[in-house]
Formats: sequence, C-alpha cells, structure tokens
Amino acid sequence: MIYFIPIGTTLFCIFFFIELLQHWRQHRSALHVLWWTIGIFFYGAGTVTESIHAIYGYSEVNYKAWYIFGALLGAVPLAQGTVYLILKRKTANLLTLITFSIITIGAVLVILSPVNTPTTLNVKLSGKLLQWNDVIKWIPPIVNTYGLLFMVGGAVYSAVLYYRTVIDRSKFWGNVCIATGGLLPGIGGAASRYGHIEVLYITEFIGIFLIHTGYQLMKSSSSPSIYPNQR
Repeated sequence: MIYFIPIGTTLFCIFFFIELLQHWRQHRSALHVLWWTIGIFFYGAGTVTESIHAIYGYSEVNYKAWYIFGALLGAVPLAQGTVYLILKRKTANLLTLITFSIITIGAVLVILSPVNTPTTLNVKLSGKLLQWNDVIKWIPPIVNTYGLLFMVGGAVYSAVLYYRTVIDRSKFWGNVCIATGGLLPGIGGAASRYGHIEVLYITEFIGIFLIHTGYQLMKSSSSPSIYPNQR
C-alpha cells in the first residue's frame, strides 16, 4: 500500500493549491504567494506521476514527466516564493532567469535522452533508467540545493527573526513547520537515488502537511510580518 501514498498526497495538493490560488487572487501584487501557488502545483504534478505509476505501472512518458516535475522542479518554485518575499525584486528576477534556464536545459536533456526500458511494469522509479544520466545527474543537485537553500534556509532564517522580535510565536512555529516540511522531500529524494523510492513517498506526504500547517499558522497570526513584501 505504500506505493499508493502519492494518491493521497496529490489530493491534498489540489486542496492546498486552490487555497493558495484564492489567497493570491485577493493579493495580486504578492508575487511570493503566486510562486508558492506554482510550487504546490508542481509538487502535486510530481505526485500525480507517482500515482499513475502506482496504478498503471511503468510508462516512458510518465517516467520522464516524473523526473522533470520531481527531480528538476520539486523544490525550486516553492523556493522562489521565499526569494520574492525576502529579496529585492530585481535580484529575485535575476535568480529566476538563471535557475529556470538551468531547469529548461535539464528538461530538454531528459526528454531527448534514450531510456533503458525495464522488463517489468513494476520497476521502481529512478534516474538510472536514463541513458544520459551521467550528464543529467549533475543538474538536480544544483537546482535542489538552490531550492533547499532558500525554502528551508529562508524559513529557518525567518523563524529566528520572529523568535527574537515578535511576542506571538505563531509565525515562529509556522516557519519551523515549513522548514521541516521542505527538508523532508529532499531527504526522500536522496534516498530514492539509492533505490528507496518508498522513503520519498512518505516524506512527500508528511512534508506537504507540514508546509500547509506552517502556512495556516502564518496566515492566522495577528502579528505583523517582518517583510515589507508580505505586509
């Protein structure tokens, strides 16, 4: 049953995506909320491919979509939300251009790469199936390190600031939840590269719930934000 966990994760992502989309529609100038919305969309897109694999088995098209959504786009859009929250707009735009140029190159290589077609439909999802893996494998660590740096690191940084300056601890705990929720899929992704895809499924499921909990704590807090972009 562990291979069907992504179905539950996908359903929760749909709920979270709609919630964030409504939030952004009320605050159209808040680019950080827009990027978080995009991030949850791609988080869910990745678990959709895992769900398809669990139900129908291996498919080359679905496998490559899984690699692009998960390995390349897994953490970056969510991280961009933090980038647009804490950095100047010009700097955030430059980082977006650089990061997504790298992701685009990686996605093109994945699409064009021949695949070592497995002999069974029940094969575990792994980047090792790509014949160009020796070239492509360097791209996910770059973009995911960037994603973790800003998503997890940004949340930890914010948690420290809120703990020091705001009496209401809701936003401190909200950032702690977001940091933990962002870190867990990264741990799962590392485990999946060693063949333990089950760890990724579990950490994705727990991670999205923690991120949503953090979002709710931040949103419901009555204390003002320390960031002008959020105020």
